[in-house]
Amino acid sequence: MTGTYLGMPAFPEAAAVSTKNTRLRANLRHATHTIRAKRAAAVAELADWERLRAAGAAIKDRTLRHLDHHLERLESAVTAAGGQVHWAADADEANRIVTELVRATGEREVVKVKSMATQEIGLNDALAEAGIRAYETDLAELIVQLGDDLPSHILVPAIHRNRTEIRDIFTHRMAHWGRPAPEGLTDAPADLAEAARLHLREKFLNAKVGISGANFMVADTGTLVVVESEGNGRMCLTLPETLISVVGIEKVVPTWRDLEVFLQLLPRSSTAERMNPYTSTWTGTTDGDGPRVFHLVLLDNGRTDTLADTVGRQALRCIRCSACLNVCPVYERAGGHAYGSAYPGPIGAILTPQLRGTQSELDASLPYASSLCGACYEVCPVAIDIPEILVHLRERVVEGGPASVRGTRAVIRPAKGHAAERAAMRAARWALDHPGVLRAGQRLASHTRRFHPRRLPGPGRAWTDTRDLPAVPAEPFRDWWQRTHGDGNRSEGKSTS
Repeated sequence: MTGTYLGMPAFPEAAAVSTKNTRLRANLRHATHTIRAKRAAAVAELADWERLRAAGAAIKDRTLRHLDHHLERLESAVTAAGGQVHWAADADEANRIVTELVRATGEREVVKVKSMATQEIGLNDALAEAGIRAYETDLAELIVQLGDDLPSHILVPAIHRNRTEIRDIFTHRMAHWGRPAPEGLTDAPADLAEAARLHLREKFLNAKVGISGANFMVADTGTLVVVESEGNGRMCLTLPETLISVVGIEKVVPTWRDLEVFLQLLPRSSTAERMNPYTSTWTGTTDGDGPRVFHLVLLDNGRTDTLADTVGRQALRCIRCSACLNVCPVYERAGGHAYGSAYPGPIGAILTPQLRGTQSELDASLPYASSLCGACYEVCPVAIDIPEILVHLRERVVEGGPASVRGTRAVIRPAKGHAAERAAMRAARWALDHPGVLRAGQRLASHTRRFHPRRLPGPGRAWTDTRDLPAVPAEPFRDWWQRTHGDGNRSEGKSTS
C-alpha cells in the first residue's frame, strides 16, 4: 500500500484479488461475526430501539432540511466561545487551510485523533508534502500507519490484520516513528496494547498541535463531541496548545437533547457498548483548561451535492457506526481496500459515488458492490435505505441525467461501458409497454428453451460468470393461467384463488 487510494482499480478487479486472500477472509469473518453478535445482544437490551432509530432518522432529516441555518448558528456559537471557523469547499481547500494553520504554529509534528474526514481528504499525505509529520494515535490507525497500509473498516481500521501481523509491524516499524517496541514483544493483546501505550505517551507529552474530527457538533452551544474507547482521543484534545478539528458539515445537530438520542444509538451499533468509555466534549477555548487556540474546519467536499439529491441525501444521516459493514456478505469476502475509499462497505458504496461523482471507473463500480440483500438497512441505526440508494445510483451510472455538481445543476453523462445495459433496459421497457410483443417473446423463449446456453455471450458474460442463467419455464405464466384459470374453468365452478 502507498497510503493513498488514488489509482486503485474498479471494485470487481480489486475484489477478484482480495477474495483469493484466505488469511484476509479468515480475519474478516472472525471479526465481523464477533462484532455483529455483540451488537445484536446490546441492541436487544432496549425495548424502544426501533423508536430510537426512528427518532435518529427524523432528527437527521429535519436538520438536513435546514442545514444552512444550523451551520450559521454553529459558527456563531463557536466564534463566541473563542474558536475560529473556516469553510472548506473541497479536499484541496481543507488541506491547504490545515497546513497553513500548522505552519503558523512553527511546529512540524502533530498528533491525530481517528478521523474519517481527514482520511477522506488525504490530510496526512498533504501534511507530509509540506514537511509536517502526522502521528495517528488510535491503536488501529497506528497499526495501519506503521504498516504503511490503508484502513479497511470504519470502526476497526486494522480489522484485516491478526495479532501476529501486528506484533511484526510493531517490532519492525515502531523505531522508525518514535519509541521502539519492547524487546521480545509477544502477540498477546495486553503486550501489544502496552507497547502502543509507551510509544504514544511520548507523542502526547511532546505534541503542541492536535488534529481531530468530530462525531457530532451541537449548534446551540458550538460544542464538538468525540466518542472513543481508548482515551487517546482525550489526550489529543486536551494536551496540545492548538487544536484543529476537520468536520463534515452534516455532523451538526441542533440541540443537546438531539445529541442524547445519538449517544444511545452510536455505541450500541458500533462497539456494542451501552455507552462509550470516553465521550469528550469541548466548546471553544477556556483559560487554563485545554488548548489555547481552537480552529474548526467545516468540510463540504461533495456534501452539498449529495444534499441536493432527494434519494441519495439519506446517506448524510450516517453516524459512522459501521454496523452495515459487519453484516454485509460482500464486504466480509472482499475486504475494505477493494472499495478504494476511506468509506468501505455498504455505506461507502453509496456515499463515495456521491461525494466524488460517478465518472471514474472505480466510483461507477461501487453501487454494484452489493447483493441488495437489505441486511445493511435492517441494522442501520438511522434507517438509511442503502439498497434504495444503490439502485438509484446504478440508474445514474447507466443513464446519467440531472445532478448537482459542485453546487451547480448539471447533466451527468452515462458512465462508460454500460451501452449494452442501456440498450437491454430500453428494449425491456418497450416490450413491457407492448403486451402482445411480450407474450410472443415469452412463448418463443419457452419453445426454444432446450437451445438456451448456460452462460451468456458477449457483454452478458460477466453477469453469468458468477451466477447461473435462470431456466425458462416450459410454459409462460400467462398461458398457464389462461389454461388453468380461464373463463371455461370459472364457469365450471373451480376456484380462482
